[in-house]
Amino acid sequence: MEETLDLIYKDPKYPSSKVVNGLSMAGPRAHLRGMGLDNEDLSKPFIGVINTYNEMHPGHVHLDRLGKLVRDGVLEAGGIPFEVNTISICDGFSQGHVGMCSVLPSREIIADSIDVYAAGHQLDGLVLIGGCDKIVPAMLMAALRVNLPTVIVTSGPMMPAVYKGRTYATYELKEMAGKLTRGELSRQEYEYMEGLMSPTPGSCAMMGTANTMSVVAEALGLTLPGSACAHAVSGKKNRVAKLSGKAIVRLVEKNIRPRDIVTQKMLELAVRVGLSVGGSTNMTLHMPAIAHEAGLSMTLEDMGRLSADTPYLAKIKPSGTHTMLDLDQAGGVGAVMRELDGLIDLDQMTVNGRTHRQNVADVVEYNPEVIHPVDQAYSDHGSITVLKGNLAPDGAVVKQSAVAPQMRKHSGPAHCFECEEDAVKAIYGGGIQHGEVIVIRNEGPQGGPGMREMLTATAALVGMGFAESVALVTDGRFSGATRGPCIGHVSPETSRRGPIAAVRDGDIIEIDIDAGTLSVRLSDDELAARLAALPPHQPKVTEGYLSRYAKHVEPAAKGAILD
Repeated sequence: MEETLDLIYKDPKYPSSKVVNGLSMAGPRAHLRGMGLDNEDLSKPFIGVINTYNEMHPGHVHLDRLGKLVRDGVLEAGGIPFEVNTISICDGFSQGHVGMCSVLPSREIIADSIDVYAAGHQLDGLVLIGGCDKIVPAMLMAALRVNLPTVIVTSGPMMPAVYKGRTYATYELKEMAGKLTRGELSRQEYEYMEGLMSPTPGSCAMMGTANTMSVVAEALGLTLPGSACAHAVSGKKNRVAKLSGKAIVRLVEKNIRPRDIVTQKMLELAVRVGLSVGGSTNMTLHMPAIAHEAGLSMTLEDMGRLSADTPYLAKIKPSGTHTMLDLDQAGGVGAVMRELDGLIDLDQMTVNGRTHRQNVADVVEYNPEVIHPVDQAYSDHGSITVLKGNLAPDGAVVKQSAVAPQMRKHSGPAHCFECEEDAVKAIYGGGIQHGEVIVIRNEGPQGGPGMREMLTATAALVGMGFAESVALVTDGRFSGATRGPCIGHVSPETSRRGPIAAVRDGDIIEIDIDAGTLSVRLSDDELAARLAALPPHQPKVTEGYLSRYAKHVEPAAKGAILD
């Protein structure tokens, strides 16, 4: 009797069955066998471990170690892990020069690379490992677009630097450049501090964009509890990585997918959690893009509305003195959600198969000095305020939680610059006067291109003593480390001939954060006449990826997604 040549090795419920089942898949099976798999292995779920390990990225230099722990967890739970890498750009290396034009656009490349790899190899589930500014948003976007069972493992914050008994984060070194320039700090001490400010692997030790989006990822239910604040060098982070490998196999078997977890209600929960801990203004770029991939909606106006009644519970650097380590030791994201119970719905499922409510019940740490109770909140308003007016008809954003009280309402003459570098030269060169409003334009998603962050300029303002007397307005964006009256994401941007393109030196700009307004003291007719007289926008880049990006990117107010 002839043997039936069905050559079926795997349950067809798994996408990877397309790769291993049937006579025509002998070639792929041969490759898999050549890599060490046997018939039993072929029957198991194939898990893609998509890593962003990078030897030139302090936030990702340790991810090879976490990748191994994830793979160990997958194997122990009965899956077969395949680890691959995608890119990760460090904002720190890209600040203050043309390299920053590539950083936000890299978000789309990372998301697309995960998309095409998962589809091309017909993986059954994903563990996505990354931790910094554009990488976590890209992974959230990819997870919701691909919609395979997915667990995200965030890289974890670096430990805070300590100098003369005080804790520091790397952004403070940039601010100290002003002291060096003024002769208040010696070059020897400055270089010594450089050697201290990045003490371990991990995302920068502050509530910048990296840690903001890691907090959001945990609040969305797509990481295991405790992942966001578990520091890169901690045993807790090691355990999270291995347990994530185990969790993904369970998710595949139960066919639980990201869109089953990330509902509109969960999206709003995550935004509120991010806002309550002083989250970065870059949330307003990333949350609309994440929502778009999930088939949901999160507009700039939605985020302004949510922020307006979300209490501000934790002042983490740069908005306060506490560090990410303090937040972790106070119970992390779980403790924050426990305080917000009632304002947010904790009865929603997460990737460990339990609800947020069940997870936060396990949080034993408590420190009301770090995470304030709601009735003792720093403010009844979250970290971000959305501003509108004739200078920003489609909106602009400010991290209101990091603005000094005397600068919440400010009027002053515009001092215009066509790029960040020119503004920085003026700040350090004595070309800025107290009371002015610096306007940096041609830095939007299309015009930049790539919407550079203005940390070099904002840190220079702090270092040169202007943080409480000079405002900055731009169609670019800011680092999560930015503090002071810095208003970004002005839409429409200069290249789209928004009103910011018409502002001239000396025009009076009026800022009222509490009223939510940003205006220039010009009539509608004058603005229209000035805009009509401007020549058509000429792109700065005419070839390569950035040229294609500039042609297809949507405005900042829509999350700078590609059309």
